[in-house]
Amino acid sequence: MKKIFQKPFKVSLTKNILLILAILVVGYFIINLSLKLITRHGQEFEVPDFYGMTLDEAAKAAESLDLRLEVTDSVYIRGMERGAISRQNPEPASKVKKNRRILLVINSVIPRQSTMPSLVGFSLRQARTELMANGLNIGRLIYKEDMATNNVLGQQYKGQDIAPGTRINSGTSIDLILGLNPADSITYVPNVIGYRYQMASELLHDNSLNIYDCEFDNTVSDYSDSLEAYVYGQYPPASDSVSVRIGSPVTLYLSKDVTRIPVPEPDSTDAELR
Repeated sequence: MKKIFQKPFKVSLTKNILLILAILVVGYFIINLSLKLITRHGQEFEVPDFYGMTLDEAAKAAESLDLRLEVTDSVYIRGMERGAISRQNPEPASKVKKNRRILLVINSVIPRQSTMPSLVGFSLRQARTELMANGLNIGRLIYKEDMATNNVLGQQYKGQDIAPGTRINSGTSIDLILGLNPADSITYVPNVIGYRYQMASELLHDNSLNIYDCEFDNTVSDYSDSLEAYVYGQYPPASDSVSVRIGSPVTLYLSKDVTRIPVPEPDSTDAELR
């Protein structure tokens, strides 16, 4: 009896094993194919650059790619169009798949407000510190004869006196009317090459000088770029021997390309020591 049923049993076991293996192989391919379809394997594309777009413009650009846009925050960037997109995550050119959520930060529609402080009687440096503490900037330095040089005599916005306590947009530049004693009316132009705009402007104001103009090269396309740009040229040039009148204008040339910053020439004294 054992000899009669032994062979069919072995054949049946082999068939079952082969059948299980076949099911496993077919199942693997079905699952793999399903995952590829579900995850859209190989169908990645680059995220568009939404910077500077309005939400309507960004929505139209995202619609064709089946991207989902979500505004997560707002900031106030002076000089940027209100409501424009200032940041995004993922970054532009990142590889994503359809239906990916893109997180956006927009420039605030309503600018942040600051309170105008009282600066009359302050020194120029004290006035700058007070303005910065209130989210405001120094504009033009307007000098008129007085017994005390760089004593604040008045504060103006767009040519009109601005009273302490006035609510004004953050980042606004306030012009200062300053005293100028004829016996103390000269200063020297500092070297601001290699500095970013903010630091360069502080150095010039510390020396009682005005920024006449800022000329940016083609690496600077918006306000954010201007904050990251470096001074690669200035006029008049820096000098600690040739004086200029207090309040004189200085023109700055700026770029984000650091290779444009000239390499300082070695001091003649240092060269002799070497």
